[in-house]
Amino acid sequence: MVTGFSLHLLLLFVHSVICSSGQTFPYMTSDVQEVTSRFFDYIVVGGGTAGCPLAATLSEKFSVLLVERGGSPYGDPFILETKHYGHSLLQTDEYTSVAQSFVSEDGVSNLRGRVLGGSSALNGGFYSRASEDFVEKVGWDHEGVRDAYEWVESRIIFKPDLTPWSYVAAFSFLEAGIFPYNGFSLEHIPGTKIGGSLFDEQGRRRLSADLLQAGNPSNIIVLLNATVKNVIFDTNCKHSTRYEKTARGIRFIKSDGSSNQTFEAYLNQPDNSSSWGDVILAAGALGSPQILLLSGIGPQEHLNNFGIPLVLDMGVGEGMQDNPGLAILADPKPQNRTPEPPKVAGITDDLEIIIEAGILPISLNATVIPIAAKIAFPESVGKLQLSSTDPRANPSVTFNYLSSKKDQAQCVNLGQLLERVVRSESIAFFLGSNKHQNKLMSTEEELQKLCKKNVRTFYHYHGGCTKGSVVDKNYRVYGVMGLKVIDGSTFLESPGTNPMATLLMLGRYQGVKILQDRKEASFSNP
Repeated sequence: MVTGFSLHLLLLFVHSVICSSGQTFPYMTSDVQEVTSRFFDYIVVGGGTAGCPLAATLSEKFSVLLVERGGSPYGDPFILETKHYGHSLLQTDEYTSVAQSFVSEDGVSNLRGRVLGGSSALNGGFYSRASEDFVEKVGWDHEGVRDAYEWVESRIIFKPDLTPWSYVAAFSFLEAGIFPYNGFSLEHIPGTKIGGSLFDEQGRRRLSADLLQAGNPSNIIVLLNATVKNVIFDTNCKHSTRYEKTARGIRFIKSDGSSNQTFEAYLNQPDNSSSWGDVILAAGALGSPQILLLSGIGPQEHLNNFGIPLVLDMGVGEGMQDNPGLAILADPKPQNRTPEPPKVAGITDDLEIIIEAGILPISLNATVIPIAAKIAFPESVGKLQLSSTDPRANPSVTFNYLSSKKDQAQCVNLGQLLERVVRSESIAFFLGSNKHQNKLMSTEEELQKLCKKNVRTFYHYHGGCTKGSVVDKNYRVYGVMGLKVIDGSTFLESPGTNPMATLLMLGRYQGVKILQDRKEASFSNP
């Protein structure tokens, strides 16, 4: 029987073989002693969808420590091979599984990534950009955003080969009235379309961690299986001008639960304040607000409950949202079909409803076909709080699904759309049965009950460190020098069909912006 530690050594060996075959990855280690007490220009917390392209970009000019609480995805067929799509989500545990399960206070089961590559190592790999309206709303530069998207797309995004089920999904969406048919498109536009994919022509998943090769790998150290406990602050720093506090480094522990010993890593502290780097949280919509709270940044009363000394009193954890969804099984009887990620999306109702359909495993030898849709712009808002001071434990999160009347009404519309799709001629032909067509459409009251009982996640939760509340337009935490948050926790809504493309872009976009700002500052303060 292979132990978790032995398996990790095996995966690192496979990774080293990949590196020696011509690809250049940065140095990776799970030995905390190799990193403790060392200094870096930037420390990026979270080697996920945004963190990897961010670290790669910063490494072009500076030294970077990238800290990931999970292990390496390389050598794991459940992550990397299309035919095993979804298998990595079937078994979770407290400390080592690549997906960590949690249940919101609403009672809805959910997952979060715990592996280098983050959710891009686990999800369906469907790639679709944010709308132009979203880019305008958050105040990004359109040209810079386009360049960052293209940087990502040229490296890890592919046009998918359609399978019989993909065609069925597309035709069923069109039968349900989701027009026009847009063919292959990376843009977020109304209608039925084929999106980009992380899976290449050989059926291998590409992921955000692959982007680490695009920077200067010799400038990056990736620390795996280490969980950040909190940010270290220097309240008397000579560079603290208009900022009251300055981030100096991080404290971290081993992720496997074997020890609570704390280790530290620090930011370089040059004499010139314009050359000062950042601790950048890219730990996701649960991880980043959790780390800020554990660091003493958040609501004072809540921090007092856990005996955490207050650094700054602000609304960390507020503005949490998840997109409510429903799913109807096209074939309620499990079959042994090959798992298949969604390759087609339907975008309708003024971009407010998004529908996808894949073939999902429920065990190693059984699959189902859920037709699933989500509300793209829910009104309902929740919050995140600490459940303990252990950074390895999930925080407590409430999303308040369907708590607004508008969301409830939209869920009924969503349910009606799903029923039209599963009753389509295309699905009946694929299944060789018209059993759905023989059923009566549900009444509005029945759909209201269905929504209340069966609301589910689309895994696109966001918020907790929202822009304008916790971070400024440059993603710097208000009142702190040297501390930023760059991930989905800063979003007020989930962009595009899903946030993956925009998170990948955001890491690159903000990395480029940081490099440009540092260059301009060096000219101003030679």
